[in-house]
Amino acid sequence: QVQLVESGGGLVQPGGSLRLSCAASGRIVAIKAMGWYRQAPGKQRELVAAITTGANTNYADSVKGRFTISRDYAKNTVYLQMNSLKPEDTAVYYCKVTDTRGWYATEDYWGQGTQVTVSS
Repeated sequence: QVQLVESGGGLVQPGGSLRLSCAASGRIVAIKAMGWYRQAPGKQRELVAAITTGANTNYADSVKGRFTISRDYAKNTVYLQMNSLKPEDTAVYYCKVTDTRGWYATEDYWGQGTQVTVSS
């Protein structure tokens, strides 16, 4: 079983920056992908950014050019650098890790969520 611990959320003014971290621990086999999702009040959870073992990245259109996802393979940690934050970025941000299980099967694990609030 894999546990995820998120940190780095908080309150920031529009135009500011935050850096989220998500550290995976436990019985990790081989992480295939790590990503960040967010859920704003009254809205569905959406993908923000993801990174695979091949270092391919995927971003939501709304955050392209402002957010950067990165991964530290040795520490099993994924980061989300968020710049030029907007009020609409306000949400609970969740880390997700996809770990190998079996030959080609995978298992998804979710972090507890960290609140990001962008407000004046």
